[in-house]
Amino acid sequence: MLDKIIEFLEKNKIKYKKIHHKPTPTSEDSARERGEDIKIGGKALILKINKDFKIFVLSASFKLDSKKVKKYLKAKKIRFATKEELFELTGLVPGAIPPFGKPIINLDFYIDESILNNEKIAFNAGSLEDSIIMDTKDYIKIAEGKVFKFSL
Repeated sequence: MLDKIIEFLEKNKIKYKKIHHKPTPTSEDSARERGEDIKIGGKALILKINKDFKIFVLSASFKLDSKKVKKYLKAKKIRFATKEELFELTGLVPGAIPPFGKPIINLDFYIDESILNNEKIAFNAGSLEDSIIMDTKDYIKIAEGKVFKFSL
């Protein structure tokens, strides 16, 4: 996954910084290891919306507002993917999901407005030991997620 992300960034001529660090299962751990504020962390969550899985990315300093997601997508049912579903969909463990949909992960995805409030975004890039930091404007340009407010 890390190679896929780097190849995607380089193909799109995006500047980024790659950091290898101790395993970081939480957003707080990741921020500390990167030496960055937690708010620039891009937390990627996979949710099952009705019958389909989708990725939602928000600042690691916020929480998901499932009511806003339900309303925006006109969903009847919404839940987090299980650890097993997450692995089946991505081959990754919780905390390692990068904040990208297609072509990195073959799922539709959405970006919370909280990501737009920072000049940079940092994220675990397919493992709990590798992070990428890049400019938010570049991320928004290449990620092509639908942006709306779904954070608390």
